[in-house]
Amino acid sequence: MKKIYILGLMACLMASCKPNITPNQATRGDADFTRYVAVGNSLTAGYADGSLYREGQMNSYPAILYNQFKIVGAGNFVQPLLPGKYGYPGPRMFLNMVQGPCDTAASLAPQYYTGALDSATSSMSIAANGPYNNMGVPGIRCIDFLVRGYGMLNPYARRFYLDPAGSRPADEAAVLHPTFFTLWIGSNDVLGYATNGGDQASPGAGGVNTISNVDMFNAAYDTTLSNLRRSGAQGVLINIPDITAIPFFTTIGAKGLTISQDDAYRLNNSYNGASGVRFEAGSNYFVIEDSSVPAKFRQIRDGELILLSLPLDSVKCKGWGTIKPIPGKYVLTSNEVAKINVAISAFNRIIYLMAKRENLPMVDMYSYLHTVQAGIVFNGVSYNTSFVNGGAFSLDGVHLTPRGYALVANQIIMAINERYKATIPLADVNSYRGVVFP
Repeated sequence: MKKIYILGLMACLMASCKPNITPNQATRGDADFTRYVAVGNSLTAGYADGSLYREGQMNSYPAILYNQFKIVGAGNFVQPLLPGKYGYPGPRMFLNMVQGPCDTAASLAPQYYTGALDSATSSMSIAANGPYNNMGVPGIRCIDFLVRGYGMLNPYARRFYLDPAGSRPADEAAVLHPTFFTLWIGSNDVLGYATNGGDQASPGAGGVNTISNVDMFNAAYDTTLSNLRRSGAQGVLINIPDITAIPFFTTIGAKGLTISQDDAYRLNNSYNGASGVRFEAGSNYFVIEDSSVPAKFRQIRDGELILLSLPLDSVKCKGWGTIKPIPGKYVLTSNEVAKINVAISAFNRIIYLMAKRENLPMVDMYSYLHTVQAGIVFNGVSYNTSFVNGGAFSLDGVHLTPRGYALVANQIIMAINERYKATIPLADVNSYRGVVFP
């Protein structure tokens, strides 16, 4: 798929040089940021650390973009801000020293915030203070943009939609009649299936844990984009990242089980070769449930994924992955991974064709995530997709840190500069925070 970011700058990042983030003269070119609107899901809203809270919203990529757009004369930018730092709808995560029931010593691990419940009023409608420029709604799928009354189904949308009971998200997205927009939707049309264990997941209310129908995706994306373009707005489309490459799926390796020779001997005696299970001293493949084999269990294979939601206390205390197979809802098999890849490819093809039809730039976030996964350097600071210490991803393993959102913002700015002949300065990624250590 065509990459629209500037290759020279990417080479600079990879070579650890200092990018020229401030041009000699900042200009907006052919772009008009009088009314900038960001349409998307939790990634657009600023979701991080397993929740949405005020600091995350203030450091969302649309907010970072607006800080740069202001330099070239952008209009106002209003977000439906939450009142505090507890998190909404539930508590956010933070990094702390934690000692589990089977640990001999405490270690750094995410835990849920236990401070004051300062988000108690978060469900109150603030529509009267709008309309809003950041239209990111956690949990929303592309196909939901055609659901009339969706605001009554999603509490966060209900907070700030002008007509939550009667409108469609596709209509709410364009209520400001934007002069410029970013559109980043579609991840949730496959993410719910993936994060809940693929075919092992229950469908959930409204089928949120299933992969969306391609035709429905196409119709919803087309309508949303057409609504945004109705008043002649310019914009940037952003495609779906490779979600199987994010820390939620890559942190616990398939061969992440380390055991002693004595443990290997005992386990081999216990299994007695059943379903081909075999252990040895050192690194081993976890044992997982698999209803497709006669024994109903087997060892996981390379390319299959273990979810970050796997309760590690059950691994340490109850023998999950060794004497007891890991339940299927915490694993993506090769067949499930293939379904995810096929769906993302189909959805991204739709986004690509829409961008081509409308003559709009498209940020290839699918490719860029793999670039970050391999490792990049911005002004001497290294970034990758490793859990906790990679700098780009927050503690939920799905959403980004403020630094990660700044990286996204810069990809969008480079697309704008190239297509609209602008010279908007890049955001200084290192001025934003990553994961906070105690």
